[in-house]
Amino acid sequence: MKKLLPIALVLLITLVTIVGCSGKNEGGGKTPGPSGQTGDIASGGAKLEEVTLKIMIPGDRPPDMDLVIAEAEKRMKNTINVKLDIVFVPWSDLAQKTQVTLASGENIDLIFDAPWLHINQMIASGFYEPLDDLLAQYGQTVLKKRPKQMWDYNKYGGKIMAVPLGVSYMSGNSYIVRKDIREKLGVPPIKTYDELIALAYKVKEQEKGIVPMTAGSSTYSFVGHHALNDYESHVRPTHALGNSLMLYYKNNDGKVYNLLEEREPIGTWLANTHKWFVDGLIFKDILTTKDFQQPVSAGKVAIVPNGAFGIGDQFKNTFKNNVPGGELETVTFFDPTKGANITNFKQWNFLAVPKVSKNKERAMMFLNWANEKENYDLLSYGIAGKHWEPVGEDKMKFLDTSGYSAFGYVWVWNPVDERSEEHGDPENEKMDAVLRDADMFTTDILAGFEFDGTPVQNEISQYNTVDGQYSTALFNGVIDPDETLKKFEAEAGPALKKIQQELQRQIDEFLAGKAH
Repeated sequence: MKKLLPIALVLLITLVTIVGCSGKNEGGGKTPGPSGQTGDIASGGAKLEEVTLKIMIPGDRPPDMDLVIAEAEKRMKNTINVKLDIVFVPWSDLAQKTQVTLASGENIDLIFDAPWLHINQMIASGFYEPLDDLLAQYGQTVLKKRPKQMWDYNKYGGKIMAVPLGVSYMSGNSYIVRKDIREKLGVPPIKTYDELIALAYKVKEQEKGIVPMTAGSSTYSFVGHHALNDYESHVRPTHALGNSLMLYYKNNDGKVYNLLEEREPIGTWLANTHKWFVDGLIFKDILTTKDFQQPVSAGKVAIVPNGAFGIGDQFKNTFKNNVPGGELETVTFFDPTKGANITNFKQWNFLAVPKVSKNKERAMMFLNWANEKENYDLLSYGIAGKHWEPVGEDKMKFLDTSGYSAFGYVWVWNPVDERSEEHGDPENEKMDAVLRDADMFTTDILAGFEFDGTPVQNEISQYNTVDGQYSTALFNGVIDPDETLKKFEAEAGPALKKIQQELQRQIDEFLAGKAH
């Protein structure tokens, strides 16, 4: 889910321009004081009363999480004096669980959210605390570890409503492919999307017991992943409906398109994907798969979407243990040419402070502490010498892949401190470098725009109910697109149209303001 995941993506953004800002603010034992200055409370300052921060993030709790928390709490004892109560929510339950938690008023101090989840709706509903003052007073390191573009283009209503978690201007993307099966079938290295699908058909015909393709959820659907490399029309989701393509942008023209009214090119992608499902290329139980990459690591699937250009060591090791003699590779259709890719500099993952939190200042102090290099390494990779070891300043090697998962992208990610894995593929590293260079991108005409869903909050709720019934199945080819879009029209068409009109109105206003 890293790329969603958003989702992901072990990268560094233009270190040359920002490394100078990051090396001077990592004094051990120093914590921000009320004036915004740092004070050493371990040597004479008033000791802070111990508080427990409840943090809700997605994923599965790693076996050695308690060891990492214990080490973190030990380091914080004489400084910010924080205990950690970390609640892990399965990715498949994330949207519902976080929404119910916020709506119930349960005390949470930090919570994961994202544009592909429901951050816009949660902000519009008033669940999150504005962070500008808290960052200025207690979060200087958080601010310095992220470049100006990351802050400027990730505001909501002109305010910082959540800390962006990211390391690039867009995510890498590829397909993980069973290289050993490809070579066994006599297929040369994949260069085009058509060749990828042709390989899936060959697997279906000649490799009994191997599922040709699978994907996962509406966030990581076949159609959604295919759109990432649509260089003809640059289709992408809108600000209004998260990752849904029922409303979409294309051509960087500032217009909002409605799939119920204008089908192409998405209509062709839907029809193709449904044909592949009917033909048996796509895993028949795709809708019930919680971890869609697990079947690949188990050796059961030949092709799966991937949220990065490469494959992490942990995934490779799991696969090797399950499939001795097997081999994986990644295939990407990303175009690294300057200007080929459009970005709005928006990050995919965020960490917010709910208004109900009774420990807002301490939550920001913790984030500041977590964005210091030594602490970032601990929370991102585990205990050095046990779970991982550093390789220079910006690389690392995993030692114990079963003890602690690298999941910094859901709570601490920043572009300065993130390490890449040792022995990365040189070609993948070249493409990762493109993602870190703002000058390689065409700026989205809507960069800086944020949608206020308040005027159509009821319509969004109505739409989401219908979307939950059909979207994942539709965009993964499980159900007939023509019949399903007719149901969408009957059950959510008017609501979708109102959302489109309101989004377009706000975009027109935004663009008119830019023109002046």
